[in-house]
Amino acid sequence: MVTADAVIHGDRERLIGFSEAEHPLVLQLGGNEPAKMAEAASIAEAFGYDEVNINCGCPSDRVQSGAFGACLMAQPKIVAECVSAMQARVSIPVTVKCRIAIDDLPAEETLFGFVEKVSAAGCDVFTVHARKAWLKGLSPKENREVPPLDYGLVSKLKAARPDLTILLNGGITTLEACQQHLEEFDGVMLGRAAYQTPAILGEVDAALYADGEPVSPFDAIEAYRPYMAARLQEGVSLHAMTRHMLGLFNGRPGARLWRRTLSELAPRAGAGLDVLDKALEAVSLQRA
Repeated sequence: MVTADAVIHGDRERLIGFSEAEHPLVLQLGGNEPAKMAEAASIAEAFGYDEVNINCGCPSDRVQSGAFGACLMAQPKIVAECVSAMQARVSIPVTVKCRIAIDDLPAEETLFGFVEKVSAAGCDVFTVHARKAWLKGLSPKENREVPPLDYGLVSKLKAARPDLTILLNGGITTLEACQQHLEEFDGVMLGRAAYQTPAILGEVDAALYADGEPVSPFDAIEAYRPYMAARLQEGVSLHAMTRHMLGLFNGRPGARLWRRTLSELAPRAGAGLDVLDKALEAVSLQRA
């Protein structure tokens, strides 16, 4: 997520720049002022993003202080105004990611009322994290794990609003679970599972869409290598590109040494692809 103010006033290339290989790509925006959200959406479209998404689910203190994120679950009128303003400025889809409710607000009444008002403004795609967000008393990390999941309520929403595209988020960790949920919902979103075990992404197309063969972590790294080399030449640190890869070999022999090598060597000044090769040795030997 990037705030609308940051997109408008910040270093856009650093904040929202991307590689063409990343398409289709969505920019998630945080904010609550329709004019600013519309301006940021317009900038995103000009940059080449395929969609803009309004964050109505983040419970962090910083987001709460700005009165957006999950706070907006209690302000559907404001979200609807943002949707209208954004759609008037861009031709790409404007979508919403939300929770089922916040704090002591009743979940069903809050979720259904929120979706009714926001969809009336023109939004027809909602990604629903099937948990409440507790803005007082739980940390952002706890808010991803502690409030109980209520898939049944999101299922009820989909049944009541078949005209809307409803994507399920929260607690989904396997492709088998994805397949089951796709029998009922229009889509699923993987969050922590995709980050903690990124190799799962290489299996998605083959498992869920019968499209080609699974992409192994080794193949993924080989495809990623030219990108890394180009960024290193631009002065981007190796650590910036490898710190999110630590879980790539989770569950495989050599995974611990892979993580340790990247964690210790990649942050060092001047670290290059030789560090990646050294980390790969641990798992490559096991692969053989």
